[in-house]
Amino acid sequence: MHVASNPHAVRDQEEGRGAPAAIAPPRLTPTQIKVMRCVHSGLLNKQIAYELGMAEATVKVHMTALMRKLNVRNRTQVAIIASTLGWLPEPSGRPVARAAD
Repeated sequence: MHVASNPHAVRDQEEGRGAPAAIAPPRLTPTQIKVMRCVHSGLLNKQIAYELGMAEATVKVHMTALMRKLNVRNRTQVAIIASTLGWLPEPSGRPVARAAD
């Protein structure tokens, strides 16, 4: 269960008093972004290790750091956040441009 860090902001938003401040996405290292993209592709840790040329234990360290930074509990949630925040490459290798909501 997630508890709002500022319950007054939630109440204010529900009552129409203003929107809460935007939350900045976490800062990820280039390797963490690569691992996240591989997770989104459905690769296992062993496959990610082979793909990125590192030990499986190193992939696990990056996954733990990713989950901590993104405040999630499993790799499925990491993949969902990756697509939600637009951190996935286009087939050409360029980042996906997302329209502002």
